[in-house]
Amino acid sequence: MRLLWVSAGLAALGLGVLGIFLPLLPTVPFLLLAAFCFARSSERLHNWLIHHPVLGPPIRDWERSGAISLKGKQMATLSMLAVFGISVGLGLRPTILAVQAAALCASGLFIWTRPSA
Repeated sequence: MRLLWVSAGLAALGLGVLGIFLPLLPTVPFLLLAAFCFARSSERLHNWLIHHPVLGPPIRDWERSGAISLKGKQMATLSMLAVFGISVGLGLRPTILAVQAAALCASGLFIWTRPSA
């Protein structure tokens, strides 16, 4: 089971690191997932991730108080607007756009109601 948790943690960490460079791929949710997986499999990897100078602060903020940085909130909002704009530009059906808008609004509401780090 440990191998499964480590593998899932490494995959999530890889996606989180990719999210740093790809604007539409979220970084912090994958880092949180990696920390969750590492906490169940490898104390060494968990401690490394939590204390990493770049990757660790958003995880520590979330674990401490459920906080999201203001910059993170702004970037998430811009990404959601970009994704919705692309969907509109592709001419997706209004029903799909409505479902997407509802999901993005709910996500945005969740993000903006968290404390700022």
